[in-house]
Amino acid sequence: MLNAAIDIGSNSLLLLVTDGEKVVHDEARVVGLGRGMGERGLFKPDRMEAALAALVEYAQRAASLGVPPAEVRAVATSASRRALNATTFYKEVLRVTGLRVQVISGEEEARLTWMGGGSGLEVAPGPVLLVDPGGGSTEVILGEGGHIHSRISLEIGTVRLTDKYLGYGTVEPAALARAREEIAEAFSTVRLDHAPRTAIAVAGTATTLAACALGLATHDCEQIHNSVLSAGAIRHWIDLLLGANPAQRRELVVVSPDRADTLLAGACILLSALELTRRQSWRVSTRGLRFGLAGR
Repeated sequence: MLNAAIDIGSNSLLLLVTDGEKVVHDEARVVGLGRGMGERGLFKPDRMEAALAALVEYAQRAASLGVPPAEVRAVATSASRRALNATTFYKEVLRVTGLRVQVISGEEEARLTWMGGGSGLEVAPGPVLLVDPGGGSTEVILGEGGHIHSRISLEIGTVRLTDKYLGYGTVEPAALARAREEIAEAFSTVRLDHAPRTAIAVAGTATTLAACALGLATHDCEQIHNSVLSAGAIRHWIDLLLGANPAQRRELVVVSPDRADTLLAGACILLSALELTRRQSWRVSTRGLRFGLAGR
């Protein structure tokens, strides 16, 4: 049976169509829906226009594959929880595309991420920590097998930190230091009842950094999924991105240039989260919330 899922994040929009265990179509676009909205702001008109255009194409793609818009499972996360005009925007999405979008809680976001993010990975027995640094929030989930021990949604994200501290030009070291202070403060509230045997990183920041570390010029799921991203590699890319101007960042992040501006903030989140686990590397998953949503 065909299932289709759309994940509307603060930075990326993702479409997944599956037929049982088989992936029929998997697509991601960076539209920056949450960019420039502030802590309690509004979606910007140009960002809504870009997101709506992508959702029109996603609805058409799903329908062409056999899933009409009314049957697509579509959810929105952090930026949509904060945006004062989110309800109005999703009414327009429904009118134009036929997609009915549900804005989900941070806890539900974490649950779906756990369900999807660890699929297709071989991990050692024992507790697993899964971290998803999204555009508007960071999901931190500790569990084992099908059981979640704890989950928390931290109010830090790649777009939010870039908007607040780093900007979209050349980044000043002092600005990066302030961003890292907020990241460290957020993770200082996390308490792990069980020491993780495995640490899994999911979503665009992790997969893009893994691709960069592997030297890939294009996104190759087979090479990225289940790859290892070390703390040393993350520090190396932090140094490279900090010293680059916007054009140089896009050249460095050739595998996904649309993520170049927010990748520095995401790398800092992943490094801080790894320090929490007391491990030296992430196992990288190309899966995440959309896989949990398609399978629920």
